[in-house]
Amino acid sequence: PAAPIAARPPRNPPKAPPPATAATLDGTWDRRLSRGAVVPDRVIDLHNHHLDAAHQRLSDTLLLAAETGDRVILVVTGKGRSDRPGRIRAELAHWLEHPALRGRVAALRPAHQRHGGGGAFYIILKKLGSAATMA
Repeated sequence: PAAPIAARPPRNPPKAPPPATAATLDGTWDRRLSRGAVVPDRVIDLHNHHLDAAHQRLSDTLLLAAETGDRVILVVTGKGRSDRPGRIRAELAHWLEHPALRGRVAALRPAHQRHGGGGAFYIILKKLGSAATMA
């Protein structure tokens, strides 16, 4: 009898589902972000911060930005090292799910190369005064 044929593993394993903030922008926003055609309203550099300090600084900055009507925040996390991914980068999406921020954040997207590429992200805040930001 012939030996059973083993299935080859997929070349590109399936990606984890995107966070809840992934599906809230229209195509125009995503095209502008992917081309680097968006100018951030604020930039926050968390690179080389300790986790607790980075989390607090991110929260403070996003709450202030939401109050003043800023929409696009560029967050520099750093890439980490080849042997160890960046811890701040790994925690960023989780931090945005915190109740104080969840209702204010519309999306999290990787930054264009001109804004830091793999070591940075855009956080898009919901419009000031929208029902979700009042919660």
